[in-house]
Amino acid sequence: MTPVPGPVHAVNEGLAFLLELAAFAVLAWWGFSAGSGLPVHLLLGLGTPVAAMVLWGLIAAPKARFRVPLAGVLLLKAAVFGGATACLAVLGHGGWAIAFGAVALVNTVLATVDRNALFHSRRADV
Repeated sequence: MTPVPGPVHAVNEGLAFLLELAAFAVLAWWGFSAGSGLPVHLLLGLGTPVAAMVLWGLIAAPKARFRVPLAGVLLLKAAVFGGATACLAVLGHGGWAIAFGAVALVNTVLATVDRNALFHSRRADV
């Protein structure tokens, strides 16, 4: 298994970062729209994306504090990207939800394949 070519890797990593930011923004948008009353809007609008950001930074970020198995990282990514996709649908943007979910899925699969290829190529060098 060989890693993806350098330019594809760079574009995919940049896209991953933009998808993360978009997911957090959609979670905030949904939170500020959900429920009724200012306290609920603030709690969900600020709390949901902040919780997602903290978990992402601890588990899924390139320099995450905790090293968890790949399945754990993928589960968190599925929760954040899937949650953002669902939020877009709930907000009435079904087309954007499908597009976001599809792009996030392809990006995550490509990144996972690329990281696994890099890992196996480094192990072969040892």
